[in-house]
Amino acid sequence: MDGRDLVRAVAELGTARGRGAWRSAWRHRRADAVGLPRRGAERARVPGLLTGTEPRPGGGVLRFARSELLVRVTAGGAVFWSWDGAEPTPSYAVTGGGPEPDPRAALEADTGGGWRVVSERVTVAVSRHGAVEVRTPGGTVLRRELPPRWWEPVGPEGDEVAVAGYGDGGAAGDEEAVAGDALADAVGSVAGRRREARWLSRAEVPADARFFGLGGRAAGPRLRDGTYRLWNTDPKGGFGPGDDPLYITMPVQMVVADAGTHLVFHDNTWDGRVVLREGEEGAGSGPDRPGTSELRMEGGPLRCWVLVGTPARVLQGWSGLTGAAAVPPEWALGYQHARWGFGSAAEVRRVVSGYRERGLALSAVHLDIDHYDGHRVFTVDEEKFPDLPGLAEELRGQGVRLVSIVDPAVKAGDPVHAAGLEVGAHGAFVRDAQGREVRGEVWPGECAYPDFTDPAVREWWGGLYGERLARGFSGVWHDMNEPVSFAPFGDATLPRSARHVLEGAGGDHRAAHNVYALGMARAGWEGLVRLRPDERPFLFSRSGWAGMQRYGGTWSGDVETGWEGLRASLALVLGLGLCGVPYSGPDVGGFGGSPSPELYLRWLQLGSFLPLFRTHSAIWAGRREPWEFGPEVAEHARAVLAERERLRPYFVTLAHLARRTGAPYVRPLWWGAPEDRALRDCEDAFLLGDALLVAPVLECGADRRAIRLPRGRWYDTVTGVAYEGPGQVLLDAPRGRIPVLARAGAVLPVRSGGGVGLEVWAPARGRTGGGVVIRDPGPGFGAGEVERYAVRWAGDEVLVETEAGAPAEGVTVRGL
Repeated sequence: MDGRDLVRAVAELGTARGRGAWRSAWRHRRADAVGLPRRGAERARVPGLLTGTEPRPGGGVLRFARSELLVRVTAGGAVFWSWDGAEPTPSYAVTGGGPEPDPRAALEADTGGGWRVVSERVTVAVSRHGAVEVRTPGGTVLRRELPPRWWEPVGPEGDEVAVAGYGDGGAAGDEEAVAGDALADAVGSVAGRRREARWLSRAEVPADARFFGLGGRAAGPRLRDGTYRLWNTDPKGGFGPGDDPLYITMPVQMVVADAGTHLVFHDNTWDGRVVLREGEEGAGSGPDRPGTSELRMEGGPLRCWVLVGTPARVLQGWSGLTGAAAVPPEWALGYQHARWGFGSAAEVRRVVSGYRERGLALSAVHLDIDHYDGHRVFTVDEEKFPDLPGLAEELRGQGVRLVSIVDPAVKAGDPVHAAGLEVGAHGAFVRDAQGREVRGEVWPGECAYPDFTDPAVREWWGGLYGERLARGFSGVWHDMNEPVSFAPFGDATLPRSARHVLEGAGGDHRAAHNVYALGMARAGWEGLVRLRPDERPFLFSRSGWAGMQRYGGTWSGDVETGWEGLRASLALVLGLGLCGVPYSGPDVGGFGGSPSPELYLRWLQLGSFLPLFRTHSAIWAGRREPWEFGPEVAEHARAVLAERERLRPYFVTLAHLARRTGAPYVRPLWWGAPEDRALRDCEDAFLLGDALLVAPVLECGADRRAIRLPRGRWYDTVTGVAYEGPGQVLLDAPRGRIPVLARAGAVLPVRSGGGVGLEVWAPARGRTGGGVVIRDPGPGFGAGEVERYAVRWAGDEVLVETEAGAPAEGVTVRGL
């Protein structure tokens, strides 16, 4: 607790909620004192020397003096390995039983006394001390995982043992591993050790490699040297680039180097820390210093997936492993307005009328906790919103949907809580180690928390969304689901000793915390599908974990109002996309505070090219309606919202492509050329699909933008001027717009004359182009038909043809 937290905590003693938070925090601390095992003496363990092997489909088991390693290459080229008997499933991230092993991959002897598994796309080599290398088919090492190390509780007859040092993979490191191994005895069963043992795994990557991912990181998208925590956290107020961790943390890294790209996922839900150090290339004849990624986990299994290839291939494999991304309804790809503090149905009508009267496009309005009765979930303040279904129907007639917030905390003693007590044999709510219901302090007061790791609870909770649908809501957004329990000190969440079902395996909050929101999203998604099987749900969640894309998307959370918050907004969307979560966006304008007209407009311009395009603000913050910033901003905003509407068919195509291929809507500039080092270091611009390059203005007072171009010809979509990449250009960025460039030969579906037309940008002479279009298949789960178009020159004319060779209809060619 720093000084500001101390002052705030003392001040909160004067409020009922503050006193409740103090009581809750003390209860949680006492619960952990009783319910968590004390860490006493521990011994260190390393694998030791290789003693034998057992071939299995796709690889095999390698037995070491103290551990065993399972290595498997799957049919799709993904690599899986695990220590001490951990299997790919059960897993909260991996769908089904995981991919089948590659029948052509086999375990065979390697040089130096080790073994290897060779497949078409990747080779995995294991040294005699347990180091694991992932190599390209040509033999280049993409990643080298050094032998892991565990710290285990000492048994009744054991002695605490320390290993001096941790090997770097060379001869000295191997000798240290052997020496340490000679000091320790086998302790307990493999299964018993795995849950409680802390462990460390250290990897080396090429010196030129860059790190991305790890969930939503405000300091990204490129992750610099530093420590990144794996514990979903509400940062308590607005956050900026210096704040970490945030709401969504994932042990998922994308590593990009000259030698190739790979994604690594350590499938472990426990608290942990990742320490990253970029490498250094040797000057002259000096040696390179490899980059390093060190993962320290507080428990749980040591199991790992690695996928290699181009960025597109890697994320397609990741999507196949963890599940295809949900496609939002077509209307959810338009502009949406939210506010904590609408206060009444009359205020909602006033705001919607303001948009309509000024000709500003609007797709949805979001209601925050102030529309609840006493902040209690699945209720409505009937005095302020006397006919919510009527309001929803009225707005829907104007093309505007209502979206509801849903929090997980249930006020103790209310009807939802009473109903939850009847679920299953022990009720729906999380309990402590003594079997008592865990209570926390949240907006409604003292609350209980549904255990979303219990299938029966998920089914019950999903059924409650029928109340939201009956009120006229068309979608939901999950908030406060890290989960949060207000606390003036300590961790603002549930006690770590709290007990969870964990799909029948049982365990405590140390294992359940990071997947709590994932379980809530699953409950809501599956419930909405059951209730309305003919409509794709609209659901997005503040917190989550690997695989959350199956149930919708996310948003930035409470990003601070300021230019730093604007930059963090882009970092979050790019980083989450590289972790497999393609649908996300920020609170345009920031959550708290009052943005200047310039900042608001620049944020609106950025948001209009991101998947989730939503303004949102706190009850104490300034307004976010465009006209509140003056007539000039309102006029520019009209153009911004109109362009988003024009491009909405393109966003529909990107949404369906994300589901089919795993490719995010928003991509880093190096997406198609990861070998381009200059692009790898560019963080202030992005690709929207394959067709557009967007360069937002992220600095106060700027009216020009330097832009690094990928290879090829690019057209300024406003002036039509062509630029050749690779290279850097300087473009005008007046207050009314940001630079947006179209790739030569691109095909964009756009709104035109009440339908969908094709905007085609001419390829360079002697070159061709093309693209795909997927039209909205309706509100259901249809995949949408893929239309493929080819673009070529024929004399002085640009021809656009369908896959069958017929001329395309509704085409506008630009860039001639």
